[in-house]
Amino acid sequence: LLKKGSKILLAGNGGSAADAQHIAAEFVGRYLIDRRALPAIALSADTSCLTAISNDMGYEKVFSRQLEALGAPGDLLWALSTSGNSENLSSALKTAKSLGVSTVCLLGKGGGKMKGMGDIELIVPSDDTPRIQEAHITIAHLICEAVETQIGEAD
Repeated sequence: LLKKGSKILLAGNGGSAADAQHIAAEFVGRYLIDRRALPAIALSADTSCLTAISNDMGYEKVFSRQLEALGAPGDLLWALSTSGNSENLSSALKTAKSLGVSTVCLLGKGGGKMKGMGDIELIVPSDDTPRIQEAHITIAHLICEAVETQIGEAD
């Protein structure tokens, strides 16, 4: 994915929004080794976009509208939800499918309404939000490490 020039778009609400920003920073900056910057954008980071879209179109469109502007075939939408019931993430997953954007969902609490919506889904078997968030960031760190291993150190 990242060797082809595609990008990762991350989305979540509340603590999962913070996790999305954390994960994006690991890709753009670095996780463990010096390597080239990798394109990753947390869709929760731009307060002007968040408030304009929410005010004008409704909060359920806050991520899907940004995806319409930024997403392209070959990109990846990485959705994080402890409940799996976030309408704005469900909407973004539908938009991603229509744009040819691949999807990964990190979920909890049985997957909720989002279960079955992602190309790849990891559902943490817990109903405890803090434990789900801890598992999500651990999974994200493992993915970052695997990506860095594949890409290798900077030239």
